[in-house]
Amino acid sequence: MTTTPDLWHHYGRAHTERDRAVPGAFRWTWGQDDGPGAEVLGELRGRVVGGLGAGAARQAAHLAVHHEPARVVAVDASPAPYELGTGLFSRLAPRLLIVRSDAVCHLEAARNTYDVLYSVFGAVDFTDPRTLLPPPAAALRPGGRLAFATLAPCLNSAPAQEDVMAAGVPAKTPEGEETTMRRWVLQDQVWVKALDAAGFAGITVDTFRDERRPRVGSHPAGDRRTALLTGLVGRSGIPVR
Repeated sequence: MTTTPDLWHHYGRAHTERDRAVPGAFRWTWGQDDGPGAEVLGELRGRVVGGLGAGAARQAAHLAVHHEPARVVAVDASPAPYELGTGLFSRLAPRLLIVRSDAVCHLEAARNTYDVLYSVFGAVDFTDPRTLLPPPAAALRPGGRLAFATLAPCLNSAPAQEDVMAAGVPAKTPEGEETTMRRWVLQDQVWVKALDAAGFAGITVDTFRDERRPRVGSHPAGDRRTALLTGLVGRSGIPVR
């Protein structure tokens, strides 16, 4: 029997070793030190919030501790991030629930459950949007909000796609072997069209530049930006117009 290697096995481990605290801020930009914060999500007090592709649940932990939600559910399909997240923040239950699940499967079983859903370079980046975006429209309650941060352009400065197409990006197996995974880095208008087709409206797009121009491996990352998109649903999943 063959199994799919966890391509997120190494991601976040070094960070976890040096920092086990609940973050004091929620940031959308890649550098995590600039741009807007949790206010993008709207009022969270008493609300049910879900993080899609939540990784080690750092953003989810911040929301649970600092914004008084009824519950935050951090969803990630990969075993390594799930284990890191539970090791770091299981003490925050029941306000924070860390779930190992494919985001689409989780949302399809959670109709009319959430007030807010978000993804910070998470499941929205790594799942075909034609598959991923419709389930949140059904999982959100009337007036619910989906917000996500995604790259624009790719880390290697390759341009964002003009259609719904995935790019291959570098990854490593748990054994350290080089491989690739699929990532959807799309132009703003492509994301807007995909959101509209999935049942969202009131769509906004904001772009933030990472002025630090960080490096990828031994090469400058070039013009790295974050695209932040939000969309709303109306009564019974009917788009807000």
